[in-house]
Amino acid sequence: MKKILYILFLTGSLVIIFLNRNFIIKQILSAITQYQEVNLEFKNSYYLKYNFKSVNSVDEFSLKNKNDLLNLYYTIINNGNDTFEFYCPETYKNCLNDINDLANNPQELSIINGYVHPYNSFDTIETLYNSLGKVNLTIKKTYSPYIIESINAKVEEIVKNEVKEEKDTRKIIKIIHDYIINHAKYDKERTDKNIINYNSNTAYGVLFEGYGICSGYSDAMAIFLNYYGIPNFKVASENHVWNAVYLDNKWYHLDLTWDDPIVTSGEEILDDTYFLITNEELKKLNDSQHHYNEQKYKELLN
Repeated sequence: MKKILYILFLTGSLVIIFLNRNFIIKQILSAITQYQEVNLEFKNSYYLKYNFKSVNSVDEFSLKNKNDLLNLYYTIINNGNDTFEFYCPETYKNCLNDINDLANNPQELSIINGYVHPYNSFDTIETLYNSLGKVNLTIKKTYSPYIIESINAKVEEIVKNEVKEEKDTRKIIKIIHDYIINHAKYDKERTDKNIINYNSNTAYGVLFEGYGICSGYSDAMAIFLNYYGIPNFKVASENHVWNAVYLDNKWYHLDLTWDDPIVTSGEEILDDTYFLITNEELKKLNDSQHHYNEQKYKELLN
């Protein structure tokens, strides 16, 4: 008799659990998200402390809307994480939809990527999530530890031999600007014919192989700017990338790619048309490659 009653009790309990499974899952999820400890304290050597208007680092896990989600992604990447896991809070009803939109929006992710040190920037970022709101990020960085070590040694060499004892920030930037342009060529084979002979999309291609495209030029410049602690980020238009630099309490545009033009004669040209120019000056040039979404780069509105 006792055995029958036990079976009936167990069966009834299972039926109740099954009928109320959605409620129970929500309660469990709520408990998980309420008490989960999300570690945002980890920061590697290339974490940037700069304060931006467009994106902000966060010290505590708090998700309420898409803007919070963008700041969380930025923080994770800027901190130098390779993987990261969190749960969508139950109170953030549209969390999974926003994560799906962000994961499938390379332009938005590229903007976030431009605000971090090139060594922490991602080549790919994989976002996996389930119906319970569990989110896993896997970040494949653009630069390997070996490449970073090589570039850092090259930077020290260039600083020692070219910049020397110069203290004026504008002059330092100009020395590096000129050095990079004089030692690299635009990789037209890659952009025009998709022939990839060099790592021209990275600073390594620019500094070691002598060939670059816009992402390589801008990464190389950003690495030097960060070496000197000069606030900066990369600006992206539809088909182009360049640097933004904070100097004398104002943001300026700096485009080494366009200051290293290709001419039909094959002559090496060193230009400075795009050297530390204001937003107004950039607009007056009115070229097709520098039309960008100003609302995504609020700093440049000054």
